[in-house]
Amino acid sequence: MRYFISITLLVWLTSAWLIKPANAFEIEDKLLFEVTAPVNTLRILSNTDLIYFKPIVVAFQQQFPTTNVLYTVASSTELYKAINDNGANYDLVISSAMDLQVKLVNDGLSIEHQSKSTDAMPAWSKWRNHLFAFTQEPAVLVASKSGMGDLPLPENRQQLISLMRDNPDHFDGKIGTYDIRTSGAGYLFATQDARQSDAYWRLAEVVGSLSPKLYCCTSNMLRDLKAGKIIMAYNVVGSYASAALDEKSGGVIVPLSDYTHFMLRTALIPSNANNPELSGRFIDFLIDDSGRALIKQQAGLPPINGEELARQQHFRPISLGPGLLVYLDKIKRRHFLKDWVDAMVQ
Repeated sequence: MRYFISITLLVWLTSAWLIKPANAFEIEDKLLFEVTAPVNTLRILSNTDLIYFKPIVVAFQQQFPTTNVLYTVASSTELYKAINDNGANYDLVISSAMDLQVKLVNDGLSIEHQSKSTDAMPAWSKWRNHLFAFTQEPAVLVASKSGMGDLPLPENRQQLISLMRDNPDHFDGKIGTYDIRTSGAGYLFATQDARQSDAYWRLAEVVGSLSPKLYCCTSNMLRDLKAGKIIMAYNVVGSYASAALDEKSGGVIVPLSDYTHFMLRTALIPSNANNPELSGRFIDFLIDDSGRALIKQQAGLPPINGEELARQQHFRPISLGPGLLVYLDKIKRRHFLKDWVDAMVQ
């Protein structure tokens, strides 16, 4: 079986970019996994980088050798815009922004899928038989060993606040975190932090006083940390950090003992999907035992595992459900962003 981007697709992508209407969503990457004798095409819209999903798609095609897969990458906010605002036509939507995924389901923009595989899922890892989690990934603090110098690594958020407050010259311009005005995952982590502890706003004020660098995504934070442009990055997606950091990079994941949020990367079938049955097969593939092993071993993402989450008291999985809609209310969102800008953008 051969996989490649066809010349026709490349021409189409170039043309589409040039003539893109003003309200179209921004695409970061796109790849056609083409088989030799295609019968159908599964179109996936995702905010998961291609590097992680390539082995998953290839393994899926080994089971379904007549299926082309067109995999499109967009940020979580652009992904939501594509489905909610533009009615973009995809067969499967995958995102780490749990709140935006729940809203798409709540607003009737998804369809139900039920199978033996979904029936076997833990209740906490799915919602309404419309939304299905297939990874559990911590939001972590990452630090540069060389950048920290002789300073101790913090063990919790209070120590992190004190460390930065006591050493402002050392950390000025050297802290990275999400720009939650544009990052869906960043907004999710920030609102969950605020619900979990009042320390979040003290942390935001201290970070804001140190001219922080604000990012769209984890990969950019990790890139700048490895390049020495920042010393610490807060609320980094832990699976991406584990894959990107090694002894040579000089980066270290710092477990914070007060709490660690775990996001659930989820999949849903849009209501306008052309191939909902094929989409359901892909979801079943992700959550079955073989898919879970593949996700862990080849994609480097941690699959759903309730026993692992229960091992540490400070592990806090973010719950799927209507509670995630609270901070998506327009008034609450506006007030939260104003408070965040006041604290972070000083």
